[in-house]
Amino acid sequence: MRFRSPVHASDHQGESLRLKEVKVAENAEIAAGIYRVTFPRAWDFIPGQTIALTTDSAIPARYYSIASGCRDPLVEVLYDLVPDGLLTPRMALLHAGDALLCSEPFGAFRDGEGASLWIAAGTGVAPFASMVRSGSGADRTLVQGSRTLAGLYLRGYFSSVLGARYVPCCSAEREDGVFPGRSTAWISGSELPDAERFLLCGSSRMVVDARDALLARGIPFDRVISEIYF
Repeated sequence: MRFRSPVHASDHQGESLRLKEVKVAENAEIAAGIYRVTFPRAWDFIPGQTIALTTDSAIPARYYSIASGCRDPLVEVLYDLVPDGLLTPRMALLHAGDALLCSEPFGAFRDGEGASLWIAAGTGVAPFASMVRSGSGADRTLVQGSRTLAGLYLRGYFSSVLGARYVPCCSAEREDGVFPGRSTAWISGSELPDAERFLLCGSSRMVVDARDALLARGIPFDRVISEIYF
């Protein structure tokens, strides 16, 4: 589930979203407690946008960033299983052909022209995956943080497309080519790229810590754009 930082807010929680039925193409656990669900795309969208999903009209919909490219035939969404939640335990049981209720895309978490630094953790990497898959990886640097190596979703893809502009960070495990620590440690101790914007996406703690680390490096507050996942 996601929510935009109030500083850059476009709060959709009060809106009445029209949900239409889609058929699940695939629903798989890609890491411990992390799932990827796909279904046929029936609309156009801008990379960085969000959709509302639920399994039943009686269960409140939750918001998820699209992870697929804007021209991909299937929409891809990453979600965390919340064992005591209302929605994700039901989503985790979905199989190919099952019904899912989905809104059309909305939201304004997107990049602009010029170089950017993207910082993500967990399923917060989804909007950046959509941007890269849509061809917007040039002049972008992605710093992806995770406690475990398995949590560096799409690591091979990002590495192949972005090359040296992809920086995987892992705080609990070590491996060659992976920065040993949190993404905030990389921000604090590394040479930052010359970027026009700094886009952050992940948990509230990660976003606040990363924002504070950027501000401590002298980055102006108005150049930091945040998307928080709950």
